[in-house]
Amino acid sequence: MAATKKRKLKIRLRKARLADAKNIHALINLAAREGAVIPRSLSEIYESIRDFQIAEADRRLVGCCALHIDWEDLAEIRSLVIDPEHQRIGLGSRLLKSALKEARELLVPRVFALTAHPAFFEKNGFERIRRGRLPHKIWGDCLKCPKFPKCDEVALWKKLS
Repeated sequence: MAATKKRKLKIRLRKARLADAKNIHALINLAAREGAVIPRSLSEIYESIRDFQIAEADRRLVGCCALHIDWEDLAEIRSLVIDPEHQRIGLGSRLLKSALKEARELLVPRVFALTAHPAFFEKNGFERIRRGRLPHKIWGDCLKCPKFPKCDEVALWKKLS
């Protein structure tokens, strides 16, 4: 019996383009059906396309992450999603590190996340905080969330400066 070699998958990170919007939308809403992230409309994706970084494997979108600027001193990591077939290979951490690098380049002092997976963010240097420490401005997304008002997400942030 001939042994088969597993092909090493080359994954490339890059900024999203308009042509990626429908695939980002599909990936996010697949994860949203499982309760991992909040759903996003295609309109929201187009409006915030410059916030997104994507991961590609064989010219196919396999992950995304957005860095959304909320205020002069605060940005949010949102819609960090990895295709189920490409999970557990460090891709989420790569996308997060890339978003944090961009936040540092923009001189954003703090980045936060609201998540159902706090251990992932804690492993990447985020610390838990009370949601009340975040400005009211960020709660606009919460009103659109199917979990509202019984949110089970944890607030975390990371100080960058």
